[in-house]
Formats: sequence, C-alpha cells, structure tokens
Amino acid sequence: MLAPSTHRPPSPGFASLVRRFLRAREGVAAIEFAFVGMLIVVAAIGLIELAMILFVDSLMEGGLREAARYGVTGFESSGTTREAEVLAIVGQHTHGLVDMDKVQLQTLVYPGFADVGQPEPFTDENGNGQYDSSPAEPFVDVNGNGQWDADMGAAGLGGPGDIVLYTLRYDWPLMTGLLDDLIGQNGKMPLSASIIVRNEPFGTSGGGG
Repeated sequence: MLAPSTHRPPSPGFASLVRRFLRAREGVAAIEFAFVGMLIVVAAIGLIELAMILFVDSLMEGGLREAARYGVTGFESSGTTREAEVLAIVGQHTHGLVDMDKVQLQTLVYPGFADVGQPEPFTDENGNGQYDSSPAEPFVDVNGNGQWDADMGAAGLGGPGDIVLYTLRYDWPLMTGLLDDLIGQNGKMPLSASIIVRNEPFGTSGGGG
C-alpha cells in the first residue's frame, strides 16, 4: 500500500499572488527613468562641455584676430611691450574664461607668405631628401640663430612689411571626465588659434619684434 503524498498543490491564494506580481506595473516608470534619466543627464553635461569648448575656441580666435590687428601697426605703448599688449587684447576678448597666465603665444616672422612653416633651404649633398647635421650640410640661416631649423620662422613680431604668424595655445580644463577619452588629454582639451598677417609699413620708430 502506497503512502499518501505529502506534496500539496499551491493554494489558490498563492497562485493569485504570483499572477498579481507578474501583472504589476507600479514603479516600472520610476525604474525606467532611473536608467534613461541618467543617460540624459550624462548627454546634457557632455553637450554643455562641448558648447563651452567651441565658445572659448571662438573667443580665442576673435581675440587673436584683434590682437594681430594691433600687432601689424608696430605701435608700442610706453612702459610695455608689443607682446604684452597682444596678450592683453586676447585677454579682453576672452572675458575671463581663459587663464591668461597659462596661455602660450608664439609669433614667428617670415620673409614671405610662401615661407610660412617651411624649412630653411639647404644643400642635400648626399641626396637623401633630408638635412644632415653630421657632417653638416650647407644651409641658409634665414632666422639667424646659427643652426638649421625645420621651420625658418624667427621669433618676434617683426618689422615693417614682415609676414608674421600668430599662434595661440591654451589647455582648456574639462569640467568633467566625460569627454576626456574622446577629445581630451589628461583632463584638458588643447585649443589653438592661428592667423597670418603682414605688418604695415610703420617704419623703424614702432620697433621690431
């Protein structure tokens, strides 16, 4: 004779509780928002960060353009230098958003527009297509620093009629690390602006760079 089974089917009350649990939708919207809302917040912060970068980059370009307009005149105020005035003008046009103590301004003088960024001419004696310093190949020391340079530009703001390349560099500190892997470098976004101008025929009284 078989012993009676001790297993009992779930009571109707338990089955009903399970069905109600599976059909329950209370709180689903809150859970979904917790996931989607976080993505929206992250995207918004990233957009704000990107907008600030573009805005500051535009201010730097505008400031450098105005500074170059001053530089071409050769005017130099008493008690200061042309370089200091150029930086001051950039600072005025960036409205305090750029830390001018960390801005790098480079100005290079060239004989002509076609020479910008070009190496100093040299005689390729061994025909390998590049300058060799040992033994030293003959070259034209355009910038007068006593050595061959891959960029013939001479530091300074130049004299009358000179071609001057203005370059402004600044590492914008990212507000968050969201864009660091995409466009940043160690929590900063390198920004730069450049403009090439020809100095006016201001004579020697304005001073060369």
